[in-house]
Amino acid sequence: MLLHLSISQFTLVDQLELEFGRGTSTLTGETGAGKSITLDALGLALGDRGNAELVRPGAKRADIHATFDISEHQEARTWLEEHEMDAGREVILRRAIGADGRSRAYINGQPVTLLQLRALGEQLIDIHSQHEHQSLLKKDTHRRLLDEYAHAEGQCAEVRIHFKHWQDQYRRYRKLADSAEETQARRNLLEYQLEELEQLDIKPGEIEELESEQRQLANAGDILNGSYQLAAMLNGGEGDIAEQLHRALQLVGAMPEQSPALVEVAQMLDSARIQVDEAASTLSRHVDSFEMNPERLAEVEERLSAIYSTARKHRVQPHQLADLQQQWRQELDEIGAPDTLDKLAGECEQLEQNYRDSAARLSQLRAAAATRLAEAVNAQLADLAMPHARVELALTVLEKPAATGLEEVEVLIATNPGQPARALSKVASGGELSRVSLAIQVVTAQTSRTPTLVFDEVDVGIGGVTGDVVGKLLRQLGERGQVICVTHLAQVAARAHRQYLVEKHSDGASAFVALRELKDAERSAEIARMLGGEATAQSLAHAEEMLSRA
Repeated sequence: MLLHLSISQFTLVDQLELEFGRGTSTLTGETGAGKSITLDALGLALGDRGNAELVRPGAKRADIHATFDISEHQEARTWLEEHEMDAGREVILRRAIGADGRSRAYINGQPVTLLQLRALGEQLIDIHSQHEHQSLLKKDTHRRLLDEYAHAEGQCAEVRIHFKHWQDQYRRYRKLADSAEETQARRNLLEYQLEELEQLDIKPGEIEELESEQRQLANAGDILNGSYQLAAMLNGGEGDIAEQLHRALQLVGAMPEQSPALVEVAQMLDSARIQVDEAASTLSRHVDSFEMNPERLAEVEERLSAIYSTARKHRVQPHQLADLQQQWRQELDEIGAPDTLDKLAGECEQLEQNYRDSAARLSQLRAAAATRLAEAVNAQLADLAMPHARVELALTVLEKPAATGLEEVEVLIATNPGQPARALSKVASGGELSRVSLAIQVVTAQTSRTPTLVFDEVDVGIGGVTGDVVGKLLRQLGERGQVICVTHLAQVAARAHRQYLVEKHSDGASAFVALRELKDAERSAEIARMLGGEATAQSLAHAEEMLSRA
């Protein structure tokens, strides 16, 4: 429900603050006073396009704030939560248009796109006018109204879910089917490559061990020759390291005085002699066990050659072959077995049948409700000075199934006897379209999810008794929610719960629009003006009588 509308520096408005409540509110005033300005500003706050011409001359920007109570509007709160915005009891839509034509939109102070502003705004207000706001010209609106009237929202949700599951699986099936030949070729290649690596059967750490063994076997002669030379140096006879260490120890021991330093030197020499003896023993055992093995060298080099060749073939390092094998195995698992395509085709057929069964149930609900809705709307149109008008709800089977069902819903109208029913946009005039909207809203008010309805001059082309009927219908709608109406008819204004007067003023240099709520005598005077132009005693008495009846 719209609680507050703030308009600043917009066309002829300097500053305007409006408070709204439940029930029906009317905007009245002289022709040309600027009644449509309020609705234009509201439209901008809901996401309509704007331009620099809408900014009041001399101002830097136009600013419009619209505050709504959404405490009882679960859909709006859900939308805000899904877009990570504050979803408290109220929401503020703001639109700012600069003098340079740049536009900015906000929801609860958070910058948003016009599409987001419009998406939320359409859930909060339904504007019925003779301009682009007219939602009744949209077939989506026709379908929504019929589904709400048929209490089919749950069935609609079920159809959407079945459709999504079907389409998701069908896209997967088509992807596999379109690339079946390529997929099979890839499967064959992966199987061949995996078999090659499995036959190679590289063990963890095997490459490093083979490379170490290969280096040792390839250099066996040099290693053995060097070992012999080293053994001779350590303990191979006269002049070797062991003998020289022994002589050094004798020299230290023969000195007449053993200072602490010499004692330490003797200890280190003795330790070195022991280490040399141990090194000579270890080297001796190494030489005794060491053997030349050309056959083993050939085996190792052949194994390494096979590994290196495979790695070069697949353009990886030898140690990356294990990771590559795992990667191929995973890809092969994802491609699936050859029978996956047939399995997916069967699943698609079942999901499509689930969708069509669910959509058929929705079609039955729509067909039954369409007749009832058309009869109820036609009954209302007869009271709205359109006795010869006939509304039909056409259900046309779609060429392709959709998430919304198997058929398109469209409201058609014939305004004269004998004429075929045609689209609203091609037949109905602006005034007729507003009255059709009013009739439909009266019928569907109890099932509509939109809390605020706005009607712009629904009384065009009518008067007298019919105008009183329009007033009763608007008040009836206001009893269930919130209605805002621009009107020229006293019968409509008198039936409203509250009335606002729109006036245009001038200070000689510029014009501006003002709007204020009328109370008691002021309201009677405005109703009298609407009746006859002049507030005479007779017209005032008539106005007071109309207000008392309302």
